[in-house]
Amino acid sequence: MALNNNKFDALNNSEDSDDDETSFSEERKKKDLILVNFFQQPIQVPREEHPLQYTYCLWFSRRAPGKHAAPQSFDQNLRMVGRFASVEQFWSYYCHLVRPCELSGHSDFHLFKDGIKPMWEDDANRCGGKWIVRLRKGLASRCWENLILAMLGEQFMVGDEICGAVVSIRFAEDIISVWNRIASDQATTNRIRDTLRRVLNLPPNTILEYKNHTDSLKDNSSFRNTDVFVR
Repeated sequence: MALNNNKFDALNNSEDSDDDETSFSEERKKKDLILVNFFQQPIQVPREEHPLQYTYCLWFSRRAPGKHAAPQSFDQNLRMVGRFASVEQFWSYYCHLVRPCELSGHSDFHLFKDGIKPMWEDDANRCGGKWIVRLRKGLASRCWENLILAMLGEQFMVGDEICGAVVSIRFAEDIISVWNRIASDQATTNRIRDTLRRVLNLPPNTILEYKNHTDSLKDNSSFRNTDVFVR
């Protein structure tokens, strides 16, 4: 498994600007085909390593400052960092990555189960939604690490209902979100919410928000027009 020699290597491609936001280029389509073939290849886990229950894929995205993203441009800005299937493989990536609090601008890390792209339109996400926690600046790195370790360790106890998690770095706040498959399954979504509170050690009055991906597709927004929950 290839490792990054420098913790910033995984972000180099994110600085490209002025991508064509009106259509996918032929070059991009070829890259997508390569990604599809890559996803279909199983990851080997050596006998001495500790396998995870699922294989995961880590992604990174960044939007140019002041640039309103067209609906189709998000996929063009999405960059895959790597895939892993064991505890050791995870740490070999994670130890070389920039921490969320070190990022600037409109940046996101996405950790999703292998074969699921961090997009509302993905078949695994289409009928689901996400829990949203807004954080004051400076807390994202610790909360992100606690969240992904809990997810990899299957602490949510909801089977394959979890699709992935995202940390979003913004100008005035940072945002943690957990994506699940079925938004209408209230018992499961509530269990995810309660586990999220525990994993992040949130105060009792912390506001959590939930948004269906169908609503995000309608208003082309991840964090506006959410349902608010306070316990």
